[in-house]
Amino acid sequence: MTDMLTLIQPDGATENGYDAGLSDEELIHCYRAMLLVRSFDEICLKLQRSGRIGFSIPNRGIEATQVGAASALRKSDWIFPSYRDFGMYLYHGIPAVEMMHNMFGNALDSAKGRQMPVHFSFVEPIHFCSISSPIGTHLPHAVGAAYASKLRGEDTVHLVSFGDGGTSSLGFHSGMNFAAVWKAPVVFLCQNNGYAISCPSDEQTASDGYAIKAEAYGMRHATVDGNDLFAVRQAVLDAAELARRGEGPTLIESVTFRMGGHSTSDDPTKYVPKELIEEWEKKDPVERFRRFLERKGIWTQKLEDDLRAETLAEIDAAAKTAESTDAPGLETIFSDVYAEVPHHIRAQGEFLFDLSKRRGDAASGGGEFPL
Repeated sequence: MTDMLTLIQPDGATENGYDAGLSDEELIHCYRAMLLVRSFDEICLKLQRSGRIGFSIPNRGIEATQVGAASALRKSDWIFPSYRDFGMYLYHGIPAVEMMHNMFGNALDSAKGRQMPVHFSFVEPIHFCSISSPIGTHLPHAVGAAYASKLRGEDTVHLVSFGDGGTSSLGFHSGMNFAAVWKAPVVFLCQNNGYAISCPSDEQTASDGYAIKAEAYGMRHATVDGNDLFAVRQAVLDAAELARRGEGPTLIESVTFRMGGHSTSDDPTKYVPKELIEEWEKKDPVERFRRFLERKGIWTQKLEDDLRAETLAEIDAAAKTAESTDAPGLETIFSDVYAEVPHHIRAQGEFLFDLSKRRGDAASGGGEFPL
């Protein structure tokens, strides 16, 4: 594996006095975003285990990669996330309740209940495209969007995030090739978290890491300590600056580890050695950043207690609001596809509304098919 960039040591000291150029308030915001992710995970696990939502993706261990990358982007940039990127949303100020609406698939969900949980999409305060469940298919989408921005002369960067398993997809190879040929303003962020579900990296690729794959496409690459928020931030800043100057894409490999299951439907104890989990527990990215804040004189136990209480309360309130929100109306089954609803679709909708009304279902509201 190529040399790995590390800027925050395990004890919280920075490499050669590195300064990220962030104010105390911005540093605390980064830390709070990571704690929000932890709280979101905790609440969603309980919701899933109690049968109130169907699915979630744990993020524990990947928070520094998420928040570090997000902190390097402008509000005008675009993010094509993987499903394990909750910190990117929360760092940029997406209200947790808006994410929870998607987890419950209710009437206020931006997807109107037509997606699985974790398929968030937002246009404000930064552009987030929905994740794509089929692995790797969002990489060509990001490249296409980036190329369109370049043709329009925009000063816009497109970050696309994916796991180590995504590098085995067709989308990875075609996306990398087109991005390099077109010099598209794309930052490819590979989260090498050790396992593609149960497939370890040594069974995923025979290459010396993932970053080196960029050389086959004539693209720059970098390898960073993914549990180091500053290392990820700096690598993305550097890649974004080059992209904005018209110098094309970069592949960044962020070496990290998910300290939990692939999803709430997964049992990692069946395939991850206990000793490996214990090893990475000692590299906890949240704890490492806390130690940095403490060395800098920003962290106090009161700050810690307040932030943990605030973030847990915020996520808990978001879950309660989303759970109490009505389900999407029946008409959403037929909406957002046609500018003018064809007669055969309208006939189906009218039949369904009539049936629902005769059954006394609340979903129809007792009215007529509105489309």
